[in-house]
Amino acid sequence: MTEEFHKPTKFSGSKFESMVGGEDPAHISRVAHETANALLSRVRERPEPEVVERLVAFTDDHGIDAIAELWSRSSPRSLPGALWAIYLLRTLTRQDAVESSYLYQRGTEVAVTIDPLVAGATSPTGPEEITLLADQILRGLFQGDFAVALDRAAAFCRITALGATSVADDSEVAAPDRATALTTKALRLSHMATELVSCARLWRAGSLD
Repeated sequence: MTEEFHKPTKFSGSKFESMVGGEDPAHISRVAHETANALLSRVRERPEPEVVERLVAFTDDHGIDAIAELWSRSSPRSLPGALWAIYLLRTLTRQDAVESSYLYQRGTEVAVTIDPLVAGATSPTGPEEITLLADQILRGLFQGDFAVALDRAAAFCRITALGATSVADDSEVAAPDRATALTTKALRLSHMATELVSCARLWRAGSLD
């Protein structure tokens, strides 16, 4: 972490450099947890809008690799693991907003749970609405209720997984390769949703670290 946190786009440059090469896994884990805790505590104590917006847009300007190097090897049921999951979810959503919104919309059409209400996307959900939702979820980690943001992300994943499964079923005969890819995507999203729910539960218990 830099000492001058008002420049968040540089907050962990030295940490990224320190992780190049065959680092001790214990050291990598320690750095991940220290930076995640320091970042979150500083922003949530003083959630200045311009700082929050720069953090939300961090990967737009710098790519996902820097954050991946820092947090992606963390346990998914940890604070750095949760932050990594939400940043990854936002990045994947923005990379193909058309496909993301299509699968999400299909999921809302076949869902029989309250997940669409929990996630909170505007309906009907197009590319603009799905990218806005991804931004809102990430922003919610730094402002408001952290656990609620995780629950929204989990609902987002479950809805999209449901949509992917539904489209895969429709494509099974005409486009088996697409059906397989969508089924794999659905499984990964379902797994991410499960981990995010666990993180939300740990946060509420005061034990997400």
